[in-house]
Amino acid sequence: MLRQQDVGHRVVVRRIVGVTGDRALFTDALGELVDLTETDLTLATAKGTVRVPLREVHRAKRVPPARRAVAADVISLELAADEAWPAPVRSRLGGWILRAADNWTGRANSALAVGDPDRPLDEAIDAVVRWYTERGQQPLINAPMPLAAPVNAALDERGWTTRPLTLVQTMPLAALLKTAAGSGLPPVDLADAASDEWYAMVAEHKGALPGTALRILNGVPERVFAHVRDTDGGLLAVARGAVTGPDRWLGISLLQTAPAARRQGLGAHVVRALAQWASQRGSTRAYLQVEERNAAAVALYNRLGFTTHHTYLTRQL
Repeated sequence: MLRQQDVGHRVVVRRIVGVTGDRALFTDALGELVDLTETDLTLATAKGTVRVPLREVHRAKRVPPARRAVAADVISLELAADEAWPAPVRSRLGGWILRAADNWTGRANSALAVGDPDRPLDEAIDAVVRWYTERGQQPLINAPMPLAAPVNAALDERGWTTRPLTLVQTMPLAALLKTAAGSGLPPVDLADAASDEWYAMVAEHKGALPGTALRILNGVPERVFAHVRDTDGGLLAVARGAVTGPDRWLGISLLQTAPAARRQGLGAHVVRALAQWASQRGSTRAYLQVEERNAAAVALYNRLGFTTHHTYLTRQL
């Protein structure tokens, strides 16, 4: 059976799915073990996240990594995502990036644990705690998996808790642009600046937007704000796109649809518009970050063709 030391590693799980006569029926799942509790285990597979009750597990074991370049790929994408969400207060701890932004979003207020912190791991964690404590903030560490599996293990020993699992999903823009477009939908207006209504819709989900939030949202040279309006000018959907990193990643964030306009295809409509905008600027791949528990959003992105590149856990003291 799997143990906490296996979290962050590639595993195969044989699951009991039924019984025919006196014979058990099995199915196998292969992926990264991202969570293990007393009752369940969670895998990030090529087709999405799978949660398996332990009572259904027949056998499970660790297997070799799929490919050797995973760590470099994770670091590259995480750095592009950090560039797309630029916290105004930053410091370096070796390769780790310490970030603060008046507590607006976990991404901008956590230490990004990628690379070598240039000191033993326990000393690095102590340094993170001091840095955030000096600023009157709760210490948070963003631990991408499987890259930061040793960090997660050390934080487990120290009693740090875990926020909901986040999926980092990716997709080639060429494939995204080939997805079927919705008919009869209002046009997507892509603007260099967000409207007051855009900020208001985002605030309904993210809470009040401090000045720091506006600095983050507008702090990327190549960014765009999507607006979809009805015939009366009412705002139906919004999103933000940003192109960053040497690989020219398109980062899609803050995709929101007004409650009365949901289930009409507006989310996919906006994502395609952002993909077209980014492709004209040399981007070939898109990524987004979504909490695994947000079933509706995960289902939308799966329908579009996004798959999980890696996951991350935000750890808190």
